[in-house]
Amino acid sequence: MLTRLTGRSAIVTGASKGIGRGIARTLAAQGAKVTLVARGGAALEEARAEIAAAGGTVRTATCDVADWDQVRAMVDEAAEAQGGLSILCANAGIYPQTTMEAMDPAEWDNVMAVNLRSSFLAVKAAQPHFRRAGGGRVILTSSITGPITGYRGWTHYGASKAAQLGFMRSAAMELAKDQVTINAVLPGNIITEGFEGNGPEYLAAMEASVPLGRLGTVDDIANAVLFLASDEAGYITAQQIVVDGGQVVPESLDAMA
Repeated sequence: MLTRLTGRSAIVTGASKGIGRGIARTLAAQGAKVTLVARGGAALEEARAEIAAAGGTVRTATCDVADWDQVRAMVDEAAEAQGGLSILCANAGIYPQTTMEAMDPAEWDNVMAVNLRSSFLAVKAAQPHFRRAGGGRVILTSSITGPITGYRGWTHYGASKAAQLGFMRSAAMELAKDQVTINAVLPGNIITEGFEGNGPEYLAAMEASVPLGRLGTVDDIANAVLFLASDEAGYITAQQIVVDGGQVVPESLDAMA
């Protein structure tokens, strides 16, 4: 059994819906004080209300995760409000689908800013707070797309998610002296609001490619994050956990026949 996170302070970016909301809900259920970070809107308040109603200690912060001044202020305020900082979940991400030929270079830059730059900014802002706390945990939400697989229209998304892992490995060298670990979860096809928007045919095709026979849930990812945030994961750093039901294993659909 994992040691509970009672009283620990956590920040989850991209927490208004989907995987981020599931991560925040799970951390709060284990006793952590959680700041939910998003650009604002009704979904952020709905997430806060849901977690609070279940007994969680939660607050919200509106932030553009690609803006250094906003990220630094958000992290400082969360640490002050929650008595320090123990856990940072850099989960914010976007995944527009556009072929290279049709893509405006500004779209590439925006995906890199939200998916990759935001990870760097959040970790940079958290460093002094982790140092004061005597350690900490960073968990990045990467993807199987980019590090392991590819998909038409996601050159920018795949590049950003692969780059997160390169950042993680070098960042681990700098964070280790302060007893801070940094790891990543690589989700496969997870049922979220955005994923369902791809339509029933896409969902059925993706489900058929998963050896375990089902699409993943946000709780599947949140449970992996919970482990990496725990005391029991204290000797694990610069590693990645693929959470995909075995999707990347078969050479073809025929291999599952």
